[in-house]
Amino acid sequence: MSSLSNLNDYLRLHSDELAERILASYPPLYGLDDAPSPELSRMLRTPYPAQSLAIMGVAKRWQISRGAHVVAECGAGKTLIALGMMFVHAQGKPFSGIVMAPPHLVEKWARETFLTLPRVRVFLIDDMRNGGDTRQPHGVNEVRLRRGEILREGLHTTLTDLRLLGPKGWRKLCPESSIFIFGRERAKLGYFWKHVYLKGRAGKHLGLVLNPDTSKPISTDDEFLDVRDFDKKRLHEFVERDKGGTAYYSALWQADRNKIQRMAPADFMGRYMPEWFDYAIADEVHQLAGDTAQGNALGVLARVAKKVAGLTGTLLSGYADDLYNTLFRVDASRMVRDGFTWGSAGKERFTPEFGVIETIERTKIEDNACSRKNKTEVTIRRKPGASPLLFGKYLMDTCAFVSLEDISDALPAYREDVVPVDLEGALKAAYEELEDEITATLQEHRGNRSVLSTMLNALGLSRPSLRARYAVRHSIQPGNPAARELHHRGTRGSG
Repeated sequence: MSSLSNLNDYLRLHSDELAERILASYPPLYGLDDAPSPELSRMLRTPYPAQSLAIMGVAKRWQISRGAHVVAECGAGKTLIALGMMFVHAQGKPFSGIVMAPPHLVEKWARETFLTLPRVRVFLIDDMRNGGDTRQPHGVNEVRLRRGEILREGLHTTLTDLRLLGPKGWRKLCPESSIFIFGRERAKLGYFWKHVYLKGRAGKHLGLVLNPDTSKPISTDDEFLDVRDFDKKRLHEFVERDKGGTAYYSALWQADRNKIQRMAPADFMGRYMPEWFDYAIADEVHQLAGDTAQGNALGVLARVAKKVAGLTGTLLSGYADDLYNTLFRVDASRMVRDGFTWGSAGKERFTPEFGVIETIERTKIEDNACSRKNKTEVTIRRKPGASPLLFGKYLMDTCAFVSLEDISDALPAYREDVVPVDLEGALKAAYEELEDEITATLQEHRGNRSVLSTMLNALGLSRPSLRARYAVRHSIQPGNPAARELHHRGTRGSG
């Protein structure tokens, strides 16, 4: 024990025992010695061993739960893993999946789907609107892979038609497996809205703002609202029906029919298409952790599919409570069973238990006229970091972790070599002249940091033929003759 100087030494010395204890406490759903699914061999692209482990692990997880996550580094094959785990879990049966991805990855998802899964049809959810530019795609469009490009060809439909068909009707129309893909930006775009209220023009309500449903003044806390209270907020009122009737929600806003007539695809599917799809995949799920429209779309995915999974390379952004909304949206029933509630109250309880907090207590002694008084102020703030309990309780049994190191053995050999290229012609002469003049200027003005800074800027621009001329021009400082001299010489030297 005398050789142990820090925690890293302890972990390195007892790594075998610790690994055995972890495997005993958290046995993997799928191990290295388990037989892989025969469906893996039917995929058009063969996963690497580490990717196969992740695919089988999530497929096993989906057999006992509806939510899972894949945490893999960039380049480790998250898309391949996601497609593979849907394919394997379906066990050879046709399935439907929906993928919400960043806008710049939508066509990449479509391309990789064609290259990975056999007999699959891919559809892009472009929007849900009336009218629109006829030169732009609208609705739900089938795409195909032609010479490496994604082209919109085949079936054209809408989310409304899919809702009316239902899963069974869609299976008759499309007996093959189908993947629907849409960008998270378009998922949230809905209609424009406007305020709705009346203004009293006579009688006892003259000049007051009235509810259109009741024709009565709108009041909160015994105060009547006026036009200035509406601003940019959607207001509503709970109104009780006459004669002791039930209360109902009365919206003081509505869709603006004079602007774009559309509905957010995520809102429509969440309201009218529960469990319509077999699987839902949220790519870059860490970007959906906030209480935003895009974050709410993650909750919609969990509602419209029977199984859901999130893909990310950085599940935690540094704070434990950043994971709270994601856990709740993907598997709300589990969080409720653990006693958590949605919103700030639940997050405030989650952070002390699974995160890191700092408690600062300040005590001030105040002398009064005839007594002394201690005044204590307590400040609690969250700190970066997460408790090991978070990994043991919520991540170990729901996440498949893959790193580039795990798949490096299966990758082809890679080597980088530096190949020097000599300058030629006018460019070589310009650089040599610039080098001589910069050297002379530095020797003449030793210790002048302004000249050194100008030199570095001159050598760091992207266009070699304009380096000296452009960089030093913006580095001239009033009253700095050295910088002026270098600017003049650099301009002459660059031709």
